[in-house]
Amino acid sequence: MLEKIGTFLDKVDNIVWGAPLIVLLLAVGLYLTIRLKGIQFRKLGHGLKNMFSKEGEGHGEVSSFGALCTALSATIGTGNIVGVATAIVAGGPGALFWMWVAALVGMATKYVECLLAVKYRKVSDDGHIVGGPFYYIENGMGPKWKWLAKIFAVFGVGVGLLGIGTFTQINGISNAVKSFFDPSESHTVSIFGTQYSWAVIITALVITLFVALVLIGGLKRISSVAQVIVPFMAVIYVLFALIVIVLNIKAVPGAFKLIVKGAFNPSAVTGGAIGSIIVVMQKGIARGVFSNEAGLGSAPIAAAAAQTNEPAKQGLVSMLGTFFDTIVICTMTGLTIVITGSWNVGLDGYAVTERAFGQGLPFPEQVSSFILMICLVFFAFTTILGWNYYSERCLEYLTKGRLHIVKGYRILYIVCVFFGPFMTIKAVWTIADIFNGLMAIPNLIALVALSSVAAFETKKYIDKLNNKNSKNAQKL
Repeated sequence: MLEKIGTFLDKVDNIVWGAPLIVLLLAVGLYLTIRLKGIQFRKLGHGLKNMFSKEGEGHGEVSSFGALCTALSATIGTGNIVGVATAIVAGGPGALFWMWVAALVGMATKYVECLLAVKYRKVSDDGHIVGGPFYYIENGMGPKWKWLAKIFAVFGVGVGLLGIGTFTQINGISNAVKSFFDPSESHTVSIFGTQYSWAVIITALVITLFVALVLIGGLKRISSVAQVIVPFMAVIYVLFALIVIVLNIKAVPGAFKLIVKGAFNPSAVTGGAIGSIIVVMQKGIARGVFSNEAGLGSAPIAAAAAQTNEPAKQGLVSMLGTFFDTIVICTMTGLTIVITGSWNVGLDGYAVTERAFGQGLPFPEQVSSFILMICLVFFAFTTILGWNYYSERCLEYLTKGRLHIVKGYRILYIVCVFFGPFMTIKAVWTIADIFNGLMAIPNLIALVALSSVAAFETKKYIDKLNNKNSKNAQKL
């Protein structure tokens, strides 16, 4: 029975993440890049400058940095550590190249979706600032497209409850903890005829408890936790990955050669094990979208709560999430895996990255494993929190803000967090991929339809910046 379910999920995954969706993601990102004249490259520095802006002008619940950290808390998770590993194992080193491509064009996608979120946000009946694809689809494209907004919201709930938000994150945490504390699974207990390590059970209980405690506080609690954990853990992770890269600096040129060659001629790199460019693109782009969420429509939900009156300004800050997530953190993970050769030794998932750190860091393997475990635990924990916020906003849209339904969903979400560790890793990632793809389609349609609005807001903001700079120059 389980094998049949697994086979069915694989078929659905291959349909959802077939050539059409891959082409759509890249085409929309490329179209927006061209239409906005490479906004993600031209104004990257401006976005970085405004990231810590404390002007606090305009409506909103959190600062621009707080909104970015909330988005990053949901974005930086198991995808950066486990997802990169599974992509490279399944698609070869070339998968990392397609993750880069997806991220670079995806920055324009993220810019537009977050700009639109601020442009079309509203105040809910309970006084909260809300926004996201469901609002810019309905209010931007018109009421006749409300059905598309509802489809997006339904898949958004699915991604949160059964995909990125719960199963993949807690599954990654439990595997990391088990790998460190009970790698041989010598301490197990039988549940419904299946043996589970005590490390998995204890992890499920502890993480579920902490998740429940934070979720009671709502967005501001999530934002405050994210602003502390996300930047600190990201710096720690990048620092240790850089140590691996620096200590193996001579292998870096060869690694880049493998990555580029594997992107276009995978069979030459994998010895024929992977012969199709489509497979490499599929694994790289699917995992890239899972990791940075560009085009998925999730980050706009957080961006809508930012304290700003400038949609374009928040778009520039929010697009940095894709840059930090994929171009920085995923690249660090991918390089350590390729440099150490951990991708082709018969391992999968977390074990691949764990071996890369163990081989590359100048510490005993137990110390390296502990460092990686701590990073993954905190990354995945904040992702669970961020995606609860996203999926609850989707549910609020569908139920017109009925609080008793949302509160019931929150309990169900916490229950799913508890049961996530007891699922197989392959099933978890397949389900997540399916929901990701289904969620992206309505959002991508809206981004193309509203691209003229984004272009107008962008021009208006840049003209305002130019006038301001001109006046400052005259004063000098």
